[in-house]
Parts: sequence; structure tokens; C-alpha cells
Amino acid sequence: MQKARQVMPKVASVPKGMVNAGIPRLKYDPTAPYRLDLEVYPAGDLWRRGGKEKVQTTHRYDFFMLVCITQGECVQWVDFQPFACEQGTFLTLRPGQAHNLGSDEDWEGWIVLFRSEFAMPVSAASGDPALVSDRVGLPEKLLLDQDQLRTVSRSIQQMYEDAHLEASLDHVHALLRHQLHALLARLSLLKGRQRPLDEPPVSAASQRFQRFQALVEERFANWHQVADYASHLGYTEKSLGRSLAAATGMTAKGWIAARINLEAKRLLVHTDLPIGAIANRLGFDEATNFTKFFKREVRCSPAEFRRRQRGESPLLHAG
Repeated sequence: MQKARQVMPKVASVPKGMVNAGIPRLKYDPTAPYRLDLEVYPAGDLWRRGGKEKVQTTHRYDFFMLVCITQGECVQWVDFQPFACEQGTFLTLRPGQAHNLGSDEDWEGWIVLFRSEFAMPVSAASGDPALVSDRVGLPEKLLLDQDQLRTVSRSIQQMYEDAHLEASLDHVHALLRHQLHALLARLSLLKGRQRPLDEPPVSAASQRFQRFQALVEERFANWHQVADYASHLGYTEKSLGRSLAAATGMTAKGWIAARINLEAKRLLVHTDLPIGAIANRLGFDEATNFTKFFKREVRCSPAEFRRRQRGESPLLHAG
């Protein structure tokens, strides 16, 4: 997975408009009379649709967003990390991630939005989030060469045109679903071509891991113990641990801790919430317990992490 190097405080700070009292959540709610579960539009429409101030505000999505850069360069922020994007960059934003499009306007491309369920096969009626995670098995960032970009852009362009066909809603939905599945399959194949030769193949434990991962996403702010997840999923702690080790090389406890700390980092960087309020949101009875937990995992205190990421001087918080 290609990932931009995390910017250090002396190099850059969080972009203007990224810090606020809370990160707004956006639901999939296209403008009437549009009623499809997938929407495609040119990136140039961003500023027309939402205005510069709204576009450059950090949001958390309840849906998937695909961003394909066809011309120009820009820096976009996913969670607390900057992603330098050039022509051919393809970004995948998943539900729950904090995203800021940045201040660069001199770029063109495509934006694809779709509900999580829309990526599932029609035959999968259970709504299991793990199926969606398996289906959208894309890296956060993928760099396409000119031929690949041309092919992917054509596919998205066709989806854009077909979304406005004068036909029954069911028929257009079916067509777009097949086109989305084809696009995701193509991108997954391209991702596979870019995978290092020594990267291990997907193991047989992946399904168990996906169920655990989906449950952690749902309960991490309340459940901090492996036993809670194992009991809910019907596994023993040992079997769950073996699945995590096989699929990720991590322990179940480490995975839970990493997810809690990711959310802590999001809140520290993208909001002005006090440390105590963040601790409470993440299920800690005392702010001191949260600080110890965070410092053990991240090697610095929450306040220090916030200052570093924003490029602030400690003197601003003196006293």
C-alpha cells in the first residue's frame, strides 16, 4: 500500500478549516430528485456543489468515496496524514474516516460516492459489513499508469453517463451495481500487480478476521477487552488470536488498541475537544487512564501529539 509519509511539525501543520469542535458526519443524501445509491460527478463540481468553505472542512463519511485524479496535483488529508496526489492517484475513503480535500483547486478528476451495501453482491442479503470490507479490498492510495488511468476514467465516465439514463430506477441501479463491481474488481487486480512479491497471500483466517474487524469498528469505544469480542463472535480468545496473527501478524489486543488510538488521534487533530472529553468518548473512566494508554502505544502524551500535528508551540498552552 502506497502511503504518504506523515508530515512532521516543522514541515507542515493541519490545514486551515480542519480543526473544529467536532468532525461533521456526512450521510449519503444526494440532492433531489437524484435517488440512486451511487453518485458520480467531476471533481470540478465540488466547489460548485458545496462552496469552498464547506469543501475544505474535514468530514467523516457514512459511505464510501473514491477519488480519481486525472489532471494536476493536490494534497488531501485522510485521518491525520497528508496524501500527496498526482495524475493517476486513486484514493479510497471508507466510512468513518476523517477526510479533508485540502486547499488545492488546480486539479481535475472524478468523485464516486456509494452506500456500503451497494458494493455487496445482489445475492448477499445479510448486510454483513465484513462482506463489504471483503468486496472493497482496495488500498487507501493506488497510483495508476497512463493506460490504467485511461481505462479507469472511461469506466467512471460511463457510470456518470448511465446514472442519468431515462430508465426505470431498478434497471439503472442494476446497471450501476454491475459497473461498480467491475471497477472494484479491476482496481483490486491492479492492486495485486503492485503487491510486493514477498507479501503473503490472503489466509484462510481472513473471514474470521473480517468479522472481528467489523465488530471492533462498531464497539471499540465501549469494548476494550478481547474477551468481549471473542464471546460475541462465538470464538475462544486463543482461536481469535490465531486468526489475527495469521491475517495481520498482530494480536487481537493490539488491533483493538490501535483502533482506539486511531480514533483518539482523529479527535486530537481534527477537533478542539478537551483531553477529558476525548477520554470519555473512548470509554475511559478517567483522563489519566486514557493518557497512560495513549502514551504507552504512541510514545507521547495526547497533548504533545496534538501540538506536534498542528505545529503549535508548547508556549501556546503554558499555564
